[in-house]
Amino acid sequence: MNFDEIFERIKLVTNTRTQVELADVLDIRQSSISDAKRRNSVPADWSMTLFEQFGLNPDWLKKGSGPMYLRTDQGYSPMDLPLALHACEDPTRYGGADAKSTIVSVYSTKLGDDNETPASVIGRLTIPQSFMGTNLHVIRVDGSSMEPLIHKGAYVGIETAQHHVASGELYAVRFPYEGIVIKRAFINTQDAKLILRSENTAHPEVALPLEGHEAHVMGRVIWVLQRL
Repeated sequence: MNFDEIFERIKLVTNTRTQVELADVLDIRQSSISDAKRRNSVPADWSMTLFEQFGLNPDWLKKGSGPMYLRTDQGYSPMDLPLALHACEDPTRYGGADAKSTIVSVYSTKLGDDNETPASVIGRLTIPQSFMGTNLHVIRVDGSSMEPLIHKGAYVGIETAQHHVASGELYAVRFPYEGIVIKRAFINTQDAKLILRSENTAHPEVALPLEGHEAHVMGRVIWVLQRL
């Protein structure tokens, strides 16, 4: 058994990056993960938890072979043993990135004391793997500045690797005291300004100096999940 390999597979499925985040998913103490790493042994109850939460195949978790998932949204279909021994499921149904899901942390739009980092994790969200970005950051909108395009309470995926603005696209921008806000950005080269506009006309247009604007732009909006 190679703990590091199994640990990487667990992080892939749960979309966790640290032992603290994984401990939260597994509902265990972070010290339990450190102990397991030192023993080079993955406790059996981890596999049970991952199966119950994600339908994860324990064989895939241990060896990296076979189907990743055993349980689907169709549940289980009971069958007699002779038939079960010859049953074969078409793996293409679950092979695409849209058919597989992953869990991501959802952050508040508030910023920490440094006005740079998110204040806190406020929940978790299941998304298709195709929604994952290179550096994805998910927030839940708590304002109305982008209505009716983006509703209050919507989940927004931000690709934080994209800081350079393309005019007309949506971006997450850090504002002191306001936190993270979503705006449609335009570059005004004549006045050397970055123009930030809301969809809601009750919110005024904002202009920032074009030079150094990347420090304010957190990233580009790549998807929005909301109820209509």
